[in-house]
Amino acid sequence: MTMTSRERVLAVLNHEVPDRVPIVLGPSNATGVKMGTYRRIKELIGVQAEDRYIYDWPELGTADMDEATLERLHSDVRGVLDLEPASVMERNRQREPHSPHFNSWGGGAVESEPGSWFPGIHPLENATTIEELEAHAWPDMDDPTRVAHVSARAQQLAKENKYGIVATPWLLFPLERAFEMQRMDKFLMNMAKRPDFAKALLEKNAALCKTLMGHFLRECGDNIDIIKIGDDLGMNTSLLMSPKMYRAILKPIHADYIAFIKQHTKAKVMFHTDGDILPLIPDFIEMGVDILNPIQTSAGKMSDLQTLKTQFGKDIVFCGGIDTLQILPFGTPQQVRDEVKRVISILGEGGGYMLGAVHTVMNDVPAENVLAMVDAVEEFGYY
Repeated sequence: MTMTSRERVLAVLNHEVPDRVPIVLGPSNATGVKMGTYRRIKELIGVQAEDRYIYDWPELGTADMDEATLERLHSDVRGVLDLEPASVMERNRQREPHSPHFNSWGGGAVESEPGSWFPGIHPLENATTIEELEAHAWPDMDDPTRVAHVSARAQQLAKENKYGIVATPWLLFPLERAFEMQRMDKFLMNMAKRPDFAKALLEKNAALCKTLMGHFLRECGDNIDIIKIGDDLGMNTSLLMSPKMYRAILKPIHADYIAFIKQHTKAKVMFHTDGDILPLIPDFIEMGVDILNPIQTSAGKMSDLQTLKTQFGKDIVFCGGIDTLQILPFGTPQQVRDEVKRVISILGEGGGYMLGAVHTVMNDVPAENVLAMVDAVEEFGYY
């Protein structure tokens, strides 16, 4: 029996077998498509639509794709997003062209080359004391303009009842905000050398994340199917920190955050983390993570899809899996098709898998390869 997109997604979330593997493309930055590739897709498929950016944030560079393109890409999901405060967005719109872009946390991006922005502004880069944290101008998570639009969007998608609904409030990842505030290398050193300071910064970030998440989920109501959070915990060959350090410092914060979310919504929790994070998957399951994204197949033991499926497939849904390091940017359309077929044959067995790119589809990916990826699901993804 043919399912609607939403029925398809809900079946997978409930560890049931859908009619075909769902496609997750477009509802957030980490599951989205950069503007350059989006423009080439539109040209290739003959769609004329305005260029818009998710979160109304051009410097992020990720497209808010139009409906005709999403339909051609067979995407089974649509997104609900928050926004930065209206005052912050207006300040950035009024700034001098090519000058640094600042977000509400005080971090920011600089233009490294025309149209390309690098997150190079770290307001607490040299901080090492609790007093310095207390003196920082932290964001106002109670600003109503962050979520004023959320209820209408969530209700609209739920009323249409066509697509799986993925909600992703931006910047609500405690560790990644610490990286932004201090720089990744400096914060990781502080985790080792000044664990009390590092824990205090993480706890401050998490408290702010919970405040906005509470407002966001209240506005979403019972209309969403997936709430996406995360923190990048891995590299191409290992974790960013030892499992011992993760469990001592960061896991309690993640566990509390996930418990808070589950108290405020029936939606399933998607946790996004790049890299080789195999040793932490049991921790994610224990904390209540329902969906793991993006399954970076180029990273160490995450390439062993059969082990992932055999050991964890009964307890967690996999989302992602199509390589953005080599296959999508540099492969031929046939190589993309072959990889989609291979990944589906393993992760898709018996359900429990939603296909997507490993993180954002970047500007180096040919439009033809994006179409090859999604069309291969139509060819190989039916049960």
